[in-house]
Amino acid sequence: MILPTQRHLFDLPDDVTWLNCAYMSPQLHAVTEAGKEAVMRKARPWQVRPEDFFTESEALRGSFARLVGGDVEGVALVPSVSYGLAVAAANVPVRVGQRLLVLAEEFPSNVYPWRELAERSGGQVVAVRRPEDGDWTRALLAELDERTALVAVPHCHWTDGGLVDLVRVGARAREVGAALAVDGTQSLGALPLNVAEVRPDFLVAAGYKWLMGPYSQGFLYVAPRFREGRPIEHNWLLRGGSEDFSRLVDYRDDFQPGARRFDVGERSNFVLVPMAMEALRQLLAWGAADIQETLRALTERVTKGARALHLEVPPEPLRAGHLVGLKRRGGYAPEVAAKLAARKVFVSVRGDSIRVSPHLYNTEADVDRLLEELDALV
Repeated sequence: MILPTQRHLFDLPDDVTWLNCAYMSPQLHAVTEAGKEAVMRKARPWQVRPEDFFTESEALRGSFARLVGGDVEGVALVPSVSYGLAVAAANVPVRVGQRLLVLAEEFPSNVYPWRELAERSGGQVVAVRRPEDGDWTRALLAELDERTALVAVPHCHWTDGGLVDLVRVGARAREVGAALAVDGTQSLGALPLNVAEVRPDFLVAAGYKWLMGPYSQGFLYVAPRFREGRPIEHNWLLRGGSEDFSRLVDYRDDFQPGARRFDVGERSNFVLVPMAMEALRQLLAWGAADIQETLRALTERVTKGARALHLEVPPEPLRAGHLVGLKRRGGYAPEVAAKLAARKVFVSVRGDSIRVSPHLYNTEADVDRLLEELDALV
């Protein structure tokens, strides 16, 4: 279902054309209000009860589990993608000579942990080259064999929206005994993903882009086979019995159940958690499938206009509907994004593409304004 514009729910001035959700989402009014109330509450610590360290973060954990079709026991609360992937890197076994597959031109947070893991284990990071036909799935499957210990991929490429069929890649990874780590930062919230179908070993996402939450509140889903794994820090909330503040000096070796052992310290953040909760509440109400259908209509309009300007766009079936890269032979002048911003049209330049990433606050008029400004620049 195509959703009507939701611009009235966001703090966006009328003269701003924000087509840059892949950089950072604008904030819903409701999320801002939740943050204000949370800041005032923290100013009065007598209003923060011991049970609040648990109940609110558990509610957030449950909301994310619903978003990805998983169980609440598999969700950990983390501050960033790098933290979540560090958890994965601490628990994925790699033997000498095995390969860790990533995509070429992948976001650095999904490369550096694997380089470090390869260095300490004797493995090798292999970057799958960008396919000329745009089919990342085919390119991945061609490299994915018994030599592979890990496949670390996004759902769609961060520079231009090129899709990875995670169900097919996950099935092949299991066939050869490889682990699957997915960075969902540029897709979760706008592109449906069900962990029961994909079966990732680790799925991580930053919360401040398509999940529309605050900065430094992210999420990690962990498959059952890794939930007894090793956390990368040891904070008091992770341990069994931590609900009883009077007995915290009775040190425990056991952990809270499920993936909670991987939670970041101070996961009960009394400002970020309510904000993230409000953002997920709205996303669940809209539904990722309807968001994707609505945004696809906008990016198809972008695609049609861009091709009229002789710009290259990834093929439609191989690209996500919420994010599109507009490539120009020879690249763009370094100041193109700044010139667009001076006209209050906001996009990102990533690699040799202008990345356009609309959301429900955008309309066809926003797309047309972008194309008009691009016409004058290219």
